[in-house]
Amino acid sequence: MKRIALFLVTNLAVLVLLSIVVRVLGLDVLLAQQGIGANALLILAAAIGFGGALVSLAMSKWTAKAMMGVRTIERPQTGEEAWLLRTVAAHAERSGIGMPEVGIFDAPEMNAFATGARRDSALVAASEGLLSGMSREEAGAVLGHEITHVANGDMVTLALIQGVLNTFVIFLARAIGTLLDSALGGGRGEQRRTGPGPFYFVIVIVLQVVLGIFASIIVMGFSRRREFRADAGGARLAGTGNMIGALERLQAAHGAALPAQLAAFGIFGSAGVGLRRLFMSHPPIAERIAALRAQG
Repeated sequence: MKRIALFLVTNLAVLVLLSIVVRVLGLDVLLAQQGIGANALLILAAAIGFGGALVSLAMSKWTAKAMMGVRTIERPQTGEEAWLLRTVAAHAERSGIGMPEVGIFDAPEMNAFATGARRDSALVAASEGLLSGMSREEAGAVLGHEITHVANGDMVTLALIQGVLNTFVIFLARAIGTLLDSALGGGRGEQRRTGPGPFYFVIVIVLQVVLGIFASIIVMGFSRRREFRADAGGARLAGTGNMIGALERLQAAHGAALPAQLAAFGIFGSAGVGLRRLFMSHPPIAERIAALRAQG
């Protein structure tokens, strides 16, 4: 369930890189000098916005392995590894997807994640803490939760949502930046021949940050909704009682501090109230348990 943070971090890095390339090549300046209209600017914004999202999606498995130090299981060496492979295979078969790569990463916290650009070529990984801290029935429910994310195509959906939002952020930042720069410059008539004024790039950067924050609220809202669907999938694959038991065990461990590199990647999100709740990638565990109990 770490894929949200991994995807967003990679997407941000790629987006920044593409924006730098556009700036170095002088495309921003060229557009301003030529007085290119909204349609051309939107095409540029879409190319950059979807470029970042789709490259992030394509790199998601590699990024996850590199960042989390995942050791993929080719041939099981222990009974635990053999159980992990069998459980993931059984869940994948029942969910109608191809067998994912299966791995373990070294972390004492109870965590698991799935990622990948295609439903039939995903990666599912569990932490050492998950395997040692939960019963096999509870751990199997967590794995069912992750397999459901893969079966639902959540990564592709997230990439499309992120691409659309990136496009609007880039487009609006440059369009509003052009207008504000012109106003701050006194509406100088030479702007189109001499390029953007001194305020343009500062305005665009500030606007991208501000608009990007609002975009992240939409992404996190989608993330919270899909967690309920994944919980229901985990309950279907491994039993409602086991899914609830896994969540209760995670809730009991919620007070334990996570290392910085794992803080945003946990199987459960940090608690939040007020505006902070808008930026939570996961609903509160109590709400997830209540939803499962309501479904019977």
